[in-house]
Amino acid sequence: MMRLVPVTLRDANAFVAAHHRHHKPVTGHKFSVGCLLDGRLVGVAIVGRPVSRYLDDGMTLEVNRLCTTGEKNVCSFLYSAAARATKALGYVRIITYILDSEPGTSLRASGWSCAGLAGGKCWTGQRRPDEQKYPAQMKMRYEKQLNNERRASYSLCTRPQGPDGGKDEGDV
Repeated sequence: MMRLVPVTLRDANAFVAAHHRHHKPVTGHKFSVGCLLDGRLVGVAIVGRPVSRYLDDGMTLEVNRLCTTGEKNVCSFLYSAAARATKALGYVRIITYILDSEPGTSLRASGWSCAGLAGGKCWTGQRRPDEQKYPAQMKMRYEKQLNNERRASYSLCTRPQGPDGGKDEGDV
């Protein structure tokens, strides 16, 4: 049985360093949660301020990292838990990004909506890192409204299931 647990940033980052396919640990967070399965940590979600300054409105948080060891339903369990915790803290929206090659199955199963293609393939401007830290690939932004106001519900991210059979984003 899956069980939600609080996780320190240090422990969440260690999990990401050990298991994430294409991202490194993060610098800061608002909170992190983990999923225990049979007493073993099988996934973490690190939630913080939005990386995009345009979305950092004080009422939105972002799942900056979600990482699992591949067990079934752990991604959707953590996305749902992150959204509930964000709402309990008084925020009205939560967002996250996935690679455009990932299906978004766990996000849709957790009630998130696709907001469409986001960002570019790499960082530009003065703040860009010296070396590329992320895959040079387009991203899809997903979001979930947490207040009672309903936005128009439509998906810009409908696409055929990939060759991996709809494998979760955080699965290895």
